Amino acid sequence: MKILYNIAGTCHSGGMERVLANKANYLVKQGMEVVIVTTDQQGLPPFFSLDERIRCIDLCINYEENNGKSLFNKLLHYPLKQWKHKKRLTKILMQERPDITISMFNNDAGFITDIKDGSKKILEIHFSKFKRLQYNRKGWWRLVDVWRTKQDEKIARRFDRFVVLTKEDKDNWGHMDNICVIPNANTFSTHQTAVLNARRVIAIGRYNYQKGFDRLIKAWKTVNQVCPEWTLDIIGEGEDKARLQSLINYEKLNRSVRLMPATSDIENVYLGASVVAMSSHYEGLPMVLLEAQSFGLPIVAFACQCGPKDVITDGETGFLVPEGEVEGLADRLITVMEDDNLRLSMGKKAKEASHRYEERGVMQLWMETFQTVMEQ
Repeated sequence: MKILYNIAGTCHSGGMERVLANKANYLVKQGMEVVIVTTDQQGLPPFFSLDERIRCIDLCINYEENNGKSLFNKLLHYPLKQWKHKKRLTKILMQERPDITISMFNNDAGFITDIKDGSKKILEIHFSKFKRLQYNRKGWWRLVDVWRTKQDEKIARRFDRFVVLTKEDKDNWGHMDNICVIPNANTFSTHQTAVLNARRVIAIGRYNYQKGFDRLIKAWKTVNQVCPEWTLDIIGEGEDKARLQSLINYEKLNRSVRLMPATSDIENVYLGASVVAMSSHYEGLPMVLLEAQSFGLPIVAFACQCGPKDVITDGETGFLVPEGEVEGLADRLITVMEDDNLRLSMGKKAKEASHRYEERGVMQLWMETFQTVMEQ
């Protein structure tokens, strides 16, 4: 069976790309042929290691060059980029003739089902249905987000199968005959466990609005007053780095908060931490939470849509904080940081809970989905 993943972006250091790399590597080991198509790779190698049997093709559309531009600028350039994308992707699909083509619900989702290459089309989403509204943008952008949210449901219905990450999000979409739930798999299959004695909290993710690291930094101002011996490392990269560093400077937290670059050696980052914090406005099923649990780390997170409520058992494997309650986030972090016994207990239960997301079980769901779709 030949599987083509169309990521419509770049294989950089994000969670979705890490999930894709792991799935692709697993599938080729099962004897499948895998092709990954990107639009913005610009000659860079994939950040995460891919099996040498996986072929990567970039279409050179470069959507990301308009990031941060005005709405007018995007409207001016987007149609041409879409035309190029459809033309070039059609050519690739006609050449490759995959059995199954998977869209990651990016710039290709609106037209990929119109390409008659004979492949079955699967759509997978790594956020919640309402992610566009959770951007919290104003004015014309808000109207665009409302309109696009309505369009998303129409688009999803066109696919042979629509895969969401959580039951919570499945309920958001309402009744759809083609929808199913397949969670992300644990990135790591490890027997290693963090010892939880380091005075270090970590947060991981792209420096952008979604991850809400400005809220975490504001919460840390309170945390630092109570637990000055602890540090917070925020590992990632992104467009908001300068703004976050300015906030750290403004709050006089330079000695206890660091912005650290993304790393492929993330295992040692987890092993050297004692708590994971997540301050996101919205998610799908955060890989950071699954990975943290696999290393036996307690988690303190906002209960945003979607994912944290599926992963964290409040009071047992960590704490869920009502979305947006910055002081609540600070209070729960302090609780875990100050109580060594609680931290160890939560870490042990987190490790046990991580088995729900082991790769073999999750990938078996994908294999069954592929088989069902091919038989339709």
